[in-house]
Amino acid sequence: MTEFIPPATRWHTLPSPFAMKRGGELRDARMAYETWGTLNAARDNAVLIVTGLSPDAHAASNEGNPEPGWWDAMVGPGKPIDTDRWFVICVNSLGSCKGSTGPASVNPATGTRYGLAFPELSVEDGANAAFEVVKSLGVDTLACLVGNSMGGMVALAYLLLHPDSARAHINISGSARALPFSIAIRSLQREAIRLDPNWNHGDYDDDTQYPEAGMRMARKLGVITYRSALEWDGRFGRVRLDSDRREDEEPFGLEFEVESYLEGHARRFVRHFDPNCYLYLSRSMDWFDLAEYGDGDVEAGLRRIRVDRALAIGVKTDILFPLQQQEEVADGLRAAGADTEFLPLPSPQGHDAFLVDIARFGPAVRNFLSSL
Repeated sequence: MTEFIPPATRWHTLPSPFAMKRGGELRDARMAYETWGTLNAARDNAVLIVTGLSPDAHAASNEGNPEPGWWDAMVGPGKPIDTDRWFVICVNSLGSCKGSTGPASVNPATGTRYGLAFPELSVEDGANAAFEVVKSLGVDTLACLVGNSMGGMVALAYLLLHPDSARAHINISGSARALPFSIAIRSLQREAIRLDPNWNHGDYDDDTQYPEAGMRMARKLGVITYRSALEWDGRFGRVRLDSDRREDEEPFGLEFEVESYLEGHARRFVRHFDPNCYLYLSRSMDWFDLAEYGDGDVEAGLRRIRVDRALAIGVKTDILFPLQQQEEVADGLRAAGADTEFLPLPSPQGHDAFLVDIARFGPAVRNFLSSL
């Protein structure tokens, strides 16, 4: 995989050694991040964004990189996360291949890529690494911590492990633990990668031996769960491909528009994300469970988190992080004493709605941040 790091990206080197929750350590590890806006004199206007599995730190265009970011409609001057007011930080996840240290990075002890020698990765490790970035910027307490999808898990771990690190929290399509359906889907994704002969027990290369078939299947499974049946039906129906676009020479080849969409989406993803990084980040979500911090009770774990204000946003059509998980987060934070709002949105776009349904998510985020 040829790594592309946007030119605005900056790096923070983590304390060395950096201890990992499940054992092992990293040396000379670094975190990629970008910033927007200006930190005020009181250093109390910082907003941190922690991301889902695949995004990089380039959430929006900025002076260093005018290219649109993955959340460009949400972050910027006058936008819902208004950089005229807020100093916004976005970190690339520890374990990723988009600038932060992960399995695709070079192990300084060997001079070769970590691969499966990378220590077991937990959501908590990502939270601790993000905390180190914020601390390096001179921010003691965030005005707000925003977490999307996997980032919602990372945000909760951040708040629990680092008391008084944020005054407010927005949890978007996140959760306090992985549910069996989500674990099952991610298990199938990982199996698709591992069963590709080119994965070769994590020892592959980008040029001659890359598990493309496994990554394509993993991505297709993911995309199916990122959207809703309502959207698939409304967007594609049972429309068939034109004859010149069908794979007639392939038995059981592509025949429907929805199949072609998934294939195109998958091919755009492969070789732009490292397979081992995908495996590590995916499994970290399965392991996450705040009940571990509450004597087996997830609400008790949530009650250990201290923030003044919180907003939990979910989508009624989300099957990957279903709505009851955001309600669980809201209930737990409310029980902990936070002034908490739970907002269920009727978006048809499922789990990915926060990326595309800005008409619904934008006002919700803007209104909450405006009240801080």
